[in-house]
Amino acid sequence: MKEIVCVDNNWGIGCANRLLYHIPADMKYFKEKTIGNVVVMGLATLLSFPGGEPLKDRVNIVLCDDENFRKDNVILVSSLDELFDELKKYDSDSVYVIGGASVYAQLLPFCDTAYVTKVDAEKPADKYFTNLDETENWIETERSDEMEYNGLRYVFTEYKNTALTGGTENEG
Repeated sequence: MKEIVCVDNNWGIGCANRLLYHIPADMKYFKEKTIGNVVVMGLATLLSFPGGEPLKDRVNIVLCDDENFRKDNVILVSSLDELFDELKKYDSDSVYVIGGASVYAQLLPFCDTAYVTKVDAEKPADKYFTNLDETENWIETERSDEMEYNGLRYVFTEYKNTALTGGTENEG
């Protein structure tokens, strides 16, 4: 299982249920990674999409404890146990956790990889991703060249969870 996220210098990811940054290359990167795969999210993340509709060409699994909530083309699970039972149907390499903050935090220990777009900027945020640079067992293994969009500098990075992958040193 993998996580995919865009963070700022403070590891902020959102404010008022909106992403902090809208960078076309990051959106394209997200789509390339997740298309044809399984995405796991919380209800607020689903509702933040245009029209509150699930992402196309992906299996959308929503962790939601609202028993009355229903949505077409969404698999609803109400607990981590139920989520893990559902995920047994899929190759773990095809599962991407896409938010929000509490879902990221709950599932991070079970993920072997995190794809993190790092934006060299800071905005007010009310939701944060775990700072992997300061988290035991997580190492950055890949980093793209720096890119720029509308004055925002950013890089694509990949982190590995050495507790799950067995690696101990920076590979890239």
